[in-house]
Amino acid sequence: MRAGDRVCVAVSGGADSVSLLRVMLELRAELGVVLFVAHFNHQFRAADSDADERFVTNLARDHGLPFSANRADVRQHATENHLGLEHAARDLRYQWLTELAREQRFDAIATAHTADDQAETVLMKFLRGAGTRGLAGIHPVLIRDGVRIVRPLLGTSRGEIEYYLAACGQEWCEDHTNRDTRLTRNRIRHELLPLLERDYNPNLRQLLSETAEVALVEEATWEAMAAEFVNQWQRDERRLLLTDQVAGVPSGFLLESVALQRRVLKCFLERHGIAIEFQHVESVRLAAHGEGSVVTLPGGWLARRDGHWLELALPSSQSSASVTAYERVLSIPGTCAIPEAGIVLQATTLPAEAASLAPAGSPLCLAKIGTSLLIRNWRPGDRFHPAHTGSEEKLKRLFSEKHIPAEQRSTWPVALVEAQIVWVRGFPAAHDFAWVPGSGDALHIEVLPDK
Repeated sequence: MRAGDRVCVAVSGGADSVSLLRVMLELRAELGVVLFVAHFNHQFRAADSDADERFVTNLARDHGLPFSANRADVRQHATENHLGLEHAARDLRYQWLTELAREQRFDAIATAHTADDQAETVLMKFLRGAGTRGLAGIHPVLIRDGVRIVRPLLGTSRGEIEYYLAACGQEWCEDHTNRDTRLTRNRIRHELLPLLERDYNPNLRQLLSETAEVALVEEATWEAMAAEFVNQWQRDERRLLLTDQVAGVPSGFLLESVALQRRVLKCFLERHGIAIEFQHVESVRLAAHGEGSVVTLPGGWLARRDGHWLELALPSSQSSASVTAYERVLSIPGTCAIPEAGIVLQATTLPAEAASLAPAGSPLCLAKIGTSLLIRNWRPGDRFHPAHTGSEEKLKRLFSEKHIPAEQRSTWPVALVEAQIVWVRGFPAAHDFAWVPGSGDALHIEVLPDK
């Protein structure tokens, strides 16, 4: 932060954000910054959410700080945009904060992510299969929609924060959903990390935070280097030069290290919006070396070597259904990456009490599902009977009614029990498999972005 900055502190009412505000208050004269408080009410916990908003309102008033609050229907946003609740909440929160920053001409938004948040994020991304980009975790400074977001407490542990608040006699609000181990992050926070620290390495949180710091710097260096080489070797939109002669000296993609080749290919493919994983990059790299012929990529793209060139072919509407076909097994509970669609599916079990709070027709009846689901892409002729509708229909017709773009349908995920479709992304559960009161525990399938 710089002297003269107008800084908006995002305060939820929890220990981390309250601590951030108190620290900023102590340092504002030294830093020369002007403070503003913002609170976003996700409306997840009814009266408790409203109590958090009142607490933050009073906290800002007690310290003479300007204050703004907003709220939104996160569940509706999640349903309409086929998002998980956490993802939807984050989208709406940051959307409002960035709009507020532009309106009020703030120089920065400060959020209260901590070293513990960083450790949890890095471990979670590692478990899902992340490269250097994912292992960089939470960035200390981020530009979002032209607004600078800073995380001043990213090197501070949650234990230090609670000690600080106790020392200055500052109260905060407890969010009891943070202990709900049906959520992946909470299981990592309360079960996996403590187990790893107890049985393997007591300094694990610090090591994960250090890993993120190293990965962040290395990722920025690799991205800049790869972009420079792609700009040098890319002769047109879809062709990459493999070998060349410059003043009689051989040069080009094939002469570089394996590490740089992989980075260059990743950059080249991502420029075309292709959602890729390591195996895609490696298959294309081997094809560039003449090992193999045509490589099929997510979204129907094709990559092949043609002499001194690596060429990408646009997706063909005639062949897209076949080249994007996939099948996966989603364990319950568990996660399943679908790189062809650029998403991760997360299956979570819910007790009846929690299922009763979910949107009608959303959860599945766990007793009718079992321990796993087959996940595959939509196929022509598939039929589905969503809960609370009159009869079974062809999915193609349901897609049209919901205005799902034709180019996305070939990778659209469906879940099956035996041969019957029981779940389709963006739709209620199947009529015969939907959870109803009195049917025991439920199954919730969340769609997360594949990062």
